[in-house]
Amino acid sequence: MAVSDWRKSVVYQIYPKSFNDTTGSGMGDIRGIIEKLDYVQALGVDFIWLTPIYESPMHDNGYDISDYYKINERFGNIDDFKTLIQEAHQRGIKVMLDIVINHTSTSHEWFVEAQKSKDNPYRDYYIWRDGDYDSPPTNWESKFGGNAWQYDDDSNQYYLRLFDVTQADLNWENDAVRRELYEMINYWIDFGVDGFRFDVINLISKGDFENTVHGPGKEFYTDGPKVHDYIHEMNRSTFGGKDIMTVGEMSSTTIDHCIKYTKPERQELSSVFNFHHLKVDYPNGEKWTSSPYDFIELKRILMEWQEGMDQGGGWNAIFWCNHDQPRVVSRFGSDRTDEERVLSAKMLAISLHGLKGTPYIYQGEELGMTNPKFSRIDQYKDVESLNAYESLRAKGTASDAVLKILSEKSRDNSRTPMQWDNSKNAGFTDGEPWIDLAPDTSVVNAEAALKDEESVFYTYKKLIELRHETDILTYGSVEPLLMNDQNLFVYKRILDGEVLTAVANYSNKSVPYPENISIDGSVLISNYDDTVDVLRPFEAKLLHRTE
Repeated sequence: MAVSDWRKSVVYQIYPKSFNDTTGSGMGDIRGIIEKLDYVQALGVDFIWLTPIYESPMHDNGYDISDYYKINERFGNIDDFKTLIQEAHQRGIKVMLDIVINHTSTSHEWFVEAQKSKDNPYRDYYIWRDGDYDSPPTNWESKFGGNAWQYDDDSNQYYLRLFDVTQADLNWENDAVRRELYEMINYWIDFGVDGFRFDVINLISKGDFENTVHGPGKEFYTDGPKVHDYIHEMNRSTFGGKDIMTVGEMSSTTIDHCIKYTKPERQELSSVFNFHHLKVDYPNGEKWTSSPYDFIELKRILMEWQEGMDQGGGWNAIFWCNHDQPRVVSRFGSDRTDEERVLSAKMLAISLHGLKGTPYIYQGEELGMTNPKFSRIDQYKDVESLNAYESLRAKGTASDAVLKILSEKSRDNSRTPMQWDNSKNAGFTDGEPWIDLAPDTSVVNAEAALKDEESVFYTYKKLIELRHETDILTYGSVEPLLMNDQNLFVYKRILDGEVLTAVANYSNKSVPYPENISIDGSVLISNYDDTVDVLRPFEAKLLHRTE
């Protein structure tokens, strides 16, 4: 059964479109999730988090919501979702919904009404500014490319869209907007949902609408002037005081803000995602490049957030993967050979799950799924990736070079279908999958993993058990070690005389054990079944002792 303290919980993220298809449509569905709940239960997680399943034109894979109350018919219907909640609860699994309340689809009835005239009551649900066709209100950049303002021919005004042109930002200054959103959240709480992941929630409060001097304009809308007031009000109006776990996705945020978002007495959110550690292969902040990652910087950022949030009384979500990130084993580990894939996938799991915070596992991560290494642009479906391709080609970058970048950085790397077995389409669908599968499905699949006690799956299962059973993993303080070591990620967790030491070799070569680091004590988990006098390629372990 699920643990009583949410801080000891582990969350499994499901991207429904790519999880399991029961209809032959080529897209996953809610019935497909129900069909695989026994698998999720076997892994041992406490929550499943579903990326958006609401009515949507799917321009941004469901993050463009056109009806918050209706289930997207591609995934099923409201009765299917009710059954999913019931079946999950019977297995001791809680259900977390993903909600996007920074923006809606331009197909949402609010926006359809808003476009009709400037004096329509829904007009003020969105952010409009005057401007000529070739002169946007500000020079802010959309996160998906281009200017962040979209011109509306009929009214000679622009609406703000920090993301796709079909995703119009909501005006949180409007009391009616907030009331509508809180009513919707309460509907899903009453329906039986156990938690919420709030998409880009720290962007809901916009500051001054002025031109930016440097960069895309993030300073005017990131962690904005009223954001904490709004989230506190949402807490008090909806999930606050209830057995509901929440996590906020925080874009380009700071530790100070995230302490405020998650400190319990502030009554805002349970926990936060930040993404700074997943930009260590963005040289000079540029995502669309092919570049090795900076290991020292990865450690620095992880530990800065571990110590800062711990000392400030905040709470992290800890993760390597999600639907917006490449597969971590291809990114920070190695997929050159199957042996290296398995070892490095386990190493990455052990070194992350030893940290303080709520661990999130993305579907297929527990199998060591890899980037698919697509070789043609027509294999990509993601709007951000396609925009990047066009932009880079327009700048003169060769097609092969752009495809190499996409093979490392595209969000589609994590969106290929879940690999269930070695049958056609890896057991994902009887139809034509909406996106191509990775080429390693005959080796990397759930059926094979469950039969092999040495598989990546059982490392994740053991780490989840340790999180439930070992208080030091949840409550212990964090002490970083050997921060300048080019190969090793080492840190301690300390609680009431207990010490847990995490040691991980991120390189593909053997290295000496670090001097002045106590490596005695019992081995709680390791990805090698013996101990020698060096740390072998991708070796990782958690060592426990009492002082």
